[in-house]
Amino acid sequence: MRKRKQKGTPDAQDAAAMEGEQALADGGAPLLVHLQALRRVLIVSAAAVAIAFFLVYSFAIDYLMAWITGPIAARGIEIIYTAMSEALVTKFKVALIAGLVIAAPVIIWQVWGFIKPALYPKEKKTFRTLFVIALLLFLLGVAFCYLAVYTLAVDFFLVAGDNLAKPMLSIDKYVSFLFGFIVPFGVAFQLPVALYLTTRMGLTNAKMLASKRKFVILGIFVLAAVLTPPDVVSQLALGLPMILLYEIGILACRLTKPKERE
Repeated sequence: MRKRKQKGTPDAQDAAAMEGEQALADGGAPLLVHLQALRRVLIVSAAAVAIAFFLVYSFAIDYLMAWITGPIAARGIEIIYTAMSEALVTKFKVALIAGLVIAAPVIIWQVWGFIKPALYPKEKKTFRTLFVIALLLFLLGVAFCYLAVYTLAVDFFLVAGDNLAKPMLSIDKYVSFLFGFIVPFGVAFQLPVALYLTTRMGLTNAKMLASKRKFVILGIFVLAAVLTPPDVVSQLALGLPMILLYEIGILACRLTKPKERE
């Protein structure tokens, strides 16, 4: 008399294992493809930064350092280094930052190629537009700071310490101060984009932003007083553009409809 196969016998277990492996393969394939695509993005981006870093350090680092130290050198201030490796490390730092800027188009293109398949056509258009605007605003903020506000800040700090001691600036601390001063301006100039996104998500609207205008203006000038030297010119140099950007953000919000929730 033949025995019936029971659940849990080797044949049944093998079949279940094969089904599980097939399901895992079917579900894991997309993840593996995404990981491979992400790996390619990271490798290509890192290679682009490395090549740009090498080219900058080999051929343009002296010109970059002269441009960076220009506001100080023009005022007759001596720049020194206080550690054996400080000058070299600072050059590496500047070359790396410049390399990131130069390689940015390659990095952006790689990232865009990675996320584009997950977006709808309308979302792709909106993303491209917002990205271009955000990039231009960041560059505008950095350029505005370096050409206008930064020189005022340098003059203020030098005058403030004139009667105390002779200024001898460390190259590493000076470069860190420079980038720490101008990059926040680029970030602050993203205000219209931030207002647009909050309106798009339904968190704010143009009427609400307009009703809070006087409080925002007060906050902007308080922030300007903290970030800039305590003179009217420096505070206006930061405060007025921020107010203008806020008004541009309100205008963008008036033209924006909140995204409908599914």
